[in-house]
Amino acid sequence: MDRAVFDKRMSEYILAIENRLNTFFSHGVSGTEKLKDAVLYSLLAGGKRIRPVLVLEFSRALGFNWENAIDTACAVELIHTYSLIHDDLPCMDNDDMRRGKPSCHKAFGEDVAVLAGDALLTHAFGMISDSAPHKISYESACRVISLFSRYSGIDGMIGGQILDISADGKDVDADELKKIELLKTSALIILSCKAGCIIANADEEKLKAAEVYGENLGLAFQVIDDVLDVEGDEKLLGKATGSDIKRDKSTYVDLLGIDEAKSYSRQLTNKAIESLYPIKDNEFLASLAEFLVSRNF
Repeated sequence: MDRAVFDKRMSEYILAIENRLNTFFSHGVSGTEKLKDAVLYSLLAGGKRIRPVLVLEFSRALGFNWENAIDTACAVELIHTYSLIHDDLPCMDNDDMRRGKPSCHKAFGEDVAVLAGDALLTHAFGMISDSAPHKISYESACRVISLFSRYSGIDGMIGGQILDISADGKDVDADELKKIELLKTSALIILSCKAGCIIANADEEKLKAAEVYGENLGLAFQVIDDVLDVEGDEKLLGKATGSDIKRDKSTYVDLLGIDEAKSYSRQLTNKAIESLYPIKDNEFLASLAEFLVSRNF
């Protein structure tokens, strides 16, 4: 896809996502203002918004009005943001910076940060159900909620996080590292791709294509993250580099070296793009994969 066309659609999606996110948590029980401030502090701090973009694009590519998928797309971003807040906590990765600003717990305290993550997680499910039937069907909402539970829970992202924590300070082989990253990183990306398909009533062939695309895209994304933790620019990344070394964490750079890790991310990206053949309108998705493998942030 022509870069100008890609950039224009990407900007349109991100603007729609940001506008919708800005409407969240504007009402609530008196006395919860600090909690809402913490939620919005993290939610509106920027980021690549790749996961909600995937929901919108898969729904659009399969013939659905993507604007009606916006609540489901933003629900994924709520889940993602909650995971980042909790990841940064001292009991987890203990990171002081996120997206160029102090982490939520640094700005609001650990107690409020835990509750901010909890609030985001809980709100995400309500967003999906509330979007039916005026934006998506009741059946789609039910299937997507089930998908969210599976891919963000113990058999998905959270399962990957506990495996990741358990692996700190240990020598992890390629198979075990792949297992961790498929759950910790790829799961939410697969969720995003499949959610867009479900909203658009895609058949099983297209759902499988979306799953394979998301799996390989997520792994490629993580490999590049590992590379950037070694040679990235902290100003562009919005967080400190070298955190993997400090935590004695096994990464693809440890296993393969910088050059081989980059080569592996290219192989994974190619697999992701090749998997899209059942989806005829796939140029943007292919360009997005290329964009992510070449990123420096």
